[in-house]
Amino acid sequence: MFKRLLFLTFLFPSFLIAQHSIKGVFSPAKEYNIALLYKVTPTVSDYISNAEIKEDGSFEFQLDSLATKGIYRLVYAVPQEDYNFDIIYNGKEDIELTFNSETGVSFKKSDVNKLLASYTNSMSMVTQSIGNYFSQESKDTTALKAIFKTQHDTQISFEKAAQDSLVLEFIKANKPYIPKKVQDVKTYINNLKKHYFDYVDFNNKILQSSNFLKEKMLNYVFGMSSDSKDDVANYKENIDVTYTAMKDTPNQVKRILLFDLWQQMSDLGFESVANYISENYLMDIAVSLNDQNLLHALILYKNISKGNEAPDFNFQIKEKDQLVTKKLSQLKGAKNYIIVFWSSGCSHCLDEIPQLHTFIASKEKGLIKGIAIGLEDEPYKWKDLTYSYPSFIHVYGEGKWDNEIGDAYGVTSTPTYFILDKDKKIVSKPEDFKVLKAFFSEKE
Repeated sequence: MFKRLLFLTFLFPSFLIAQHSIKGVFSPAKEYNIALLYKVTPTVSDYISNAEIKEDGSFEFQLDSLATKGIYRLVYAVPQEDYNFDIIYNGKEDIELTFNSETGVSFKKSDVNKLLASYTNSMSMVTQSIGNYFSQESKDTTALKAIFKTQHDTQISFEKAAQDSLVLEFIKANKPYIPKKVQDVKTYINNLKKHYFDYVDFNNKILQSSNFLKEKMLNYVFGMSSDSKDDVANYKENIDVTYTAMKDTPNQVKRILLFDLWQQMSDLGFESVANYISENYLMDIAVSLNDQNLLHALILYKNISKGNEAPDFNFQIKEKDQLVTKKLSQLKGAKNYIIVFWSSGCSHCLDEIPQLHTFIASKEKGLIKGIAIGLEDEPYKWKDLTYSYPSFIHVYGEGKWDNEIGDAYGVTSTPTYFILDKDKKIVSKPEDFKVLKAFFSEKE
């Protein structure tokens, strides 16, 4: 009995021995420390392993027999959602690649990944030829017909080459609009936009498990333009079209895609577009999924968007040698108000708060009023510092990161600035003191 158990003990690990590997080289090597590997499904990324990126930039993952075919994601920096790329693993071959921060990923070994890269490059060259033809305003319709035929033949040949492979799903979904006859540039562009999502199946689980749908969505929203509309109106129209294309997709998948789009608009400063996404689509999805964290984040973002009245709060000030309670909304007498969240233990704050105090004092009396909210765990050091800035309205933010006022303004770091107009509406949210000064310089 003992011998049998011993045999099984040594036999079991043999099922988990490495079958294949993913290895490569990052450059410049000094910019990278570690790589993380995930197996991606439509709604979850399962952690597989991590690998040290050595001094020469090399790394290697060993995949055991439990590693199933599908889409894997290699993360090489933080935030993870921004610094990653997808790898197709068919369960049959080793994968070798190089990655450069400027040129991206290049596969040196792996038929499926090389096939997809070859398809992408080939179709990109044809697209460039079409663009060159129209930009040169050529009248040679025979040449244009030949380009469209090349595009058609290239698509067909790659679909045949990818039969019975995961790559086929990407090639079919990326099939472009190909005219059957010569068209002028305006008609062609309109048809490109009209037929952009013709072959994109938002319910395809392979596509859902990759970055493909996200990239396809972003390319449409940011890439398809109309001469008659400004950026904001154009983005909103494109978002409506994109949502229509994905409307029959499960809410969990729509949540992932639309949140990515919402985040992009937020990061780029298109607050009205971000709020359009949340109000028209994302909030309803959050409610249906009972995603309270997302719902709270969307509402908070809207509340502190430019053009909205700043969240109100109480504070105490001295009037006629007596402490009285006031609300932000009750303040009068200044053309602008600056709210700054700071902390006595924040080195950046201790550098910028004195500059802010001096800056406000240098302006015409009554032009700007400063409201300094100290996010603190205890008041003693903060209280001592407040005497150095007598022109500020000082508010003690008890609880630091759990403070009610800070929470209402979505504060996650200090210093954080908000500029309000005389009606207490948010007009700017400068990222630092330098940007704050520039805001007022532009108004002079």
